Amino acid sequence: MLTPSDLLPGIPDATPPLFARRLAAYGDRTALLTDGGELSYRALAEKVARTAARLGTRRRLVLLAGANTADVLVTYLAALAAGHPVLLVPGDNEEAVRSLTAAYDPDVVVGADRSGQLRFDERRAVSAHELHPDLALLLSTSGSTGSPKLVRLSYDNLQANAESIATYLDIGEDDRAATTLPLHYCYGLSVINSHLLRGAGLVLTDLSVADDRFWDLFRAARATTFAAVPYTFDLLDRTGFAGLRLPHLRYVTQAGGRLAPDRVRHYAELGRRDGWDLYVMYGQTEATARMAYLPPHLAAGHPEAIGVPVPGGSFRLEAHPDWPGQDTGELVYSGPNVMLGYAEHPRDLARGRTVTDLHTGDIGRRTPDGLYEIVGRSSRFVKILGLRVDPERVETLLLGHGFTALCAGRDDELVVAVTVPDGGEADVVGVRRTVTGAYGLPPRAVAVHAVPQLPRLPTGKPDYEAVRRLVPAPTPTPDERPPDGTDPADAMDVTDLCRLYAEILDRTDVTPESSFVSLGGDSLSYVEMSLTLERVLGHLPPDWHTRTIRDLRRTEPAQPPPREGSPRRTLETSIALRAVAIVLIVGSHIHVFYVKGGAHLLLAVAGYNLARFHLNPTAERRERVRHGLRSIARIVLPSLFWIALVLPFTDDYVLANLFLLHSVLGPHDHETAVQFWFIEALTYILVAAVALLGLRSVDRAERRFPFALPMTIAALGLITRYDLLGLGNRFHLPSAAVAFWLFALGWAAAKADTTRQRVLVTVAAVATIPGFFPGEPFRDAVVTAGFVLLVWVRTLPSRDRVNTVAGVLASSSLYIYLTHWQIFPLIKDFSGWPALLASLLFGIGYATVATRVTRRLSATLRARRRRGDEQRAA
Repeated sequence: MLTPSDLLPGIPDATPPLFARRLAAYGDRTALLTDGGELSYRALAEKVARTAARLGTRRRLVLLAGANTADVLVTYLAALAAGHPVLLVPGDNEEAVRSLTAAYDPDVVVGADRSGQLRFDERRAVSAHELHPDLALLLSTSGSTGSPKLVRLSYDNLQANAESIATYLDIGEDDRAATTLPLHYCYGLSVINSHLLRGAGLVLTDLSVADDRFWDLFRAARATTFAAVPYTFDLLDRTGFAGLRLPHLRYVTQAGGRLAPDRVRHYAELGRRDGWDLYVMYGQTEATARMAYLPPHLAAGHPEAIGVPVPGGSFRLEAHPDWPGQDTGELVYSGPNVMLGYAEHPRDLARGRTVTDLHTGDIGRRTPDGLYEIVGRSSRFVKILGLRVDPERVETLLLGHGFTALCAGRDDELVVAVTVPDGGEADVVGVRRTVTGAYGLPPRAVAVHAVPQLPRLPTGKPDYEAVRRLVPAPTPTPDERPPDGTDPADAMDVTDLCRLYAEILDRTDVTPESSFVSLGGDSLSYVEMSLTLERVLGHLPPDWHTRTIRDLRRTEPAQPPPREGSPRRTLETSIALRAVAIVLIVGSHIHVFYVKGGAHLLLAVAGYNLARFHLNPTAERRERVRHGLRSIARIVLPSLFWIALVLPFTDDYVLANLFLLHSVLGPHDHETAVQFWFIEALTYILVAAVALLGLRSVDRAERRFPFALPMTIAALGLITRYDLLGLGNRFHLPSAAVAFWLFALGWAAAKADTTRQRVLVTVAAVATIPGFFPGEPFRDAVVTAGFVLLVWVRTLPSRDRVNTVAGVLASSSLYIYLTHWQIFPLIKDFSGWPALLASLLFGIGYATVATRVTRRLSATLRARRRRGDEQRAA
């Protein structure tokens, strides 16, 4: 049996004591837990020993492509234990691996091949570099880019920081931490180091907290903690974390950027309610991850603080000319976890300690309670979405590409002011692409402004405060062509798609990580969005509405897109059914033909669309409810307005129609008053569905059983479909109660991901729709055929002009249904076909007006909120 003393006999006794060499001391305790099983500390130590023997005893620089897998973790521990400095790089970024390999010429490169197996590329047996004896680890300051500027960390740094964290978190042998952050990120690595130091367990996974499987594994492994960055909390909100049952959760840690005080207070109070602690922490890679922590009992009362120094560390405030005052200054940290220094070239690997105290670049203050707070930045470095960016270097980069610019940081955004050449135009897209390509920032985080001249102070120095105050320019419409006159389809990059989404969905918060569903898109906006995307991209995958904009842009078409100028297109079946159904409804009411069943088919399509647009798995319960209520409002408000408009001029309707209550209150013998039964039925069903999904238990059930839940609801709907309780003989059942099983079947159809599920929902429809309309078998057949088409055929071959017509009809179908009752009687006696055409055109016109009014109203409300926020801030 291996012991700590003979684990790696080739390593000199002078090697600093390190947790990686003491793994065997914890014997049969569980070290790693994965989907595939458990690994004890004894077995882990043996794997580390074998890998260390493979690396040898002569020190070499090992570049390791990080990933949350057992093989990568074993290699990291083996290299540390055997004394080989590790250059840890992001394994999911091939460009970073290539650039750092080229910059530092490692002696050994370890990374996964295409099959997922770890591959050792031993480039030389003896190192080509002079490696300082204390050098243990090299990390990027940003944690994700391929920048050659690295932080040099020693064995003492790693050991001291692991001990410090383990002390203030009181990590014990019974703790088990889930790896919610990547191994190559200093925060994620500190979780691993501190837990292995204490013989605690690691739940090794790369699953996201937005994935239900993560929480299944978390519970099964009896995990006690996980680490989070600010974005993690956004995901937790969407997944309904507050309602999860996690009986073994002991604490949650937060770092990686500032978490807003209200979020800190919210999660601190949530933890107090459910019996776990929130540790807010502050650190930098240069301090081997941690410099301060906020004791959990102070989080709710002091949510803006970073807390107190970690054990073994200390802070001092140094006066700064830009921040006068005795209570503030640049925060300077001292402690055994402060790095050796930076490396920008392989020759720097031979250097020893060049840094003793860490000047953080943050302006801090010490409160009377002894807590530290961050109040600003002393340097021009900015942290944007977790990445550190030097605006001065961005200016130099842009100058090298022919752009004269000034750059400044604002919140989570880099603001770039670029001059406009004489008589020319600023290449805003080119500037943004240059910056995002060099720094890995998303386009939404780079605000580019074209200005006649760069703002400067009276002294002639750049006025960076004026740059920060620049107001965004109006968003271009999707029809605008680029300055070079190229076709929009060729120029449509991620930024352009974001603008397109913002224009159609009337949103100001569109990012490359947004999707149609996450932005609250519904069946009314879906038609315009899908047809526009199909036109500009030349292809559209079936699940485009759930894909992020970034992913959608880089998706390759399953088949070659149509030739330029070709009218060949595809049309989604749901859009085609909506367009055909509304024509059948109006035409049958006018009696130019008699093909009924369109309205009931639309109920099934409505259920289908609810599932597609409002049941986003990553959206939290409250967000789903908000989206659902907005869709209901988009049906109810234009309906009430139209009915209120025509009510004084006709005897066809009663007051109950105005409030969409006729099917409930009657009079049920009033023939024309039932004309809005479909609007009422759809509204009641949607209200019931949203209310049902607003229940925490139902929300959980839907996420766990997305197909079984609507099938169960459809089965319950058969009680009223067949009037099994005889209620129809005693009461008048509203159409919503009788027909909602169709809506539920449409919902199930959207969630049917396998052939077996599609067969099941098809059989259910074919078995239950026939006979719903006694004596009208053709009407039954229309609804059944449309439903089967919806389930099995997602897109139909089409033409450009057909798509245009179908899109207009489908997006206007609600408004056409509303208004056609008043339009066709004016022309019907003259001729039925002109009456049909007039009804369709009037409804389309009403839809156009309603959409424009809604967008202007939304813009007005946003402007008022913005002015209110500015006034409160002033």
